[in-house]
Order: sequence, then structure tokens, then C-alpha cells
Amino acid sequence: MRPWVPLAATALALAPLAVVHPLRVQGRSMEPALREGELRWVLRAWAAGPPRRGQVWVVAGPEGSAVKRVVGLPGERIELADGDLRVDGRRLDPPAGARLERQDGTWTCGSGYFLLGDNRSASRDSRAWGPLPGSAFEGRLLGE
Repeated sequence: MRPWVPLAATALALAPLAVVHPLRVQGRSMEPALREGELRWVLRAWAAGPPRRGQVWVVAGPEGSAVKRVVGLPGERIELADGDLRVDGRRLDPPAGARLERQDGTWTCGSGYFLLGDNRSASRDSRAWGPLPGSAFEGRLLGE
């Protein structure tokens, strides 16, 4: 056998990991959509396109990598009042099964993105961090 064949076979077998990679969900911030310990596939940011509202992404937050849902896009104003979420004055319906918290606040995205966990009472997200820049996005969860 030629010496390069095993190397080529290994490279070919690992090539898909350049585009997608597995992720084990940690924490309860995205329940019930994602359960702790669940294995999911992540499409790397360079292949996923720009973040869109409602998508679930792995981001590099101030406290390390986190899985959150995109709620606000650059230039938008986010308001939380009595459990309602409004973007530029329009009410957004929460994802199915999302656990809402009665926290009030207003944020302006500027050039960043506003992200929330579906289980808001157990989530550290843009309410604490503020909006995150596009460079913080590491990959989009597939199947969400």
C-alpha cells in the first residue's frame, strides 16, 4: 500500500467536520427545545450564512460558549415588559414551549445581535451581556 493512502483516507473521513461538528448541550437555558446532555449537530458559522431571527446559534459569550436563540438584529430595539417581547414595537411570539420570565428592560442592538435562552429564568444571555457582535457567532444548530 502506498504511504499516502491512509493519510488521504483519514483526511477524507474527517472532511465533513470542517463544515459540521457535534455538540453536547450543557445547561437548561434552552429547555424545552434542547435538553441537557442532548447531542446536536452544528453548522460552522462560515457555512451558515448571517444569523436570522429565531435561529439557534452557538456563540462565544462573555462567560464562554453558549447556545442561544437570535431575537434582535443589528439596529433594532428590544423591549421586555410583563413577559412580552417586542422588537421595534412589534410583539414577537415566543418559541413553542418557551418559559418566559417577567423581567422588564429595553436594549438597543446597535451593530450587534440580541440573544435569549428559551428558558429565560435559567438563562444568562443578552439581558446580562448586551448585544453580541457577528464575530461571536461560532455555528448554527441544525434541526432548529
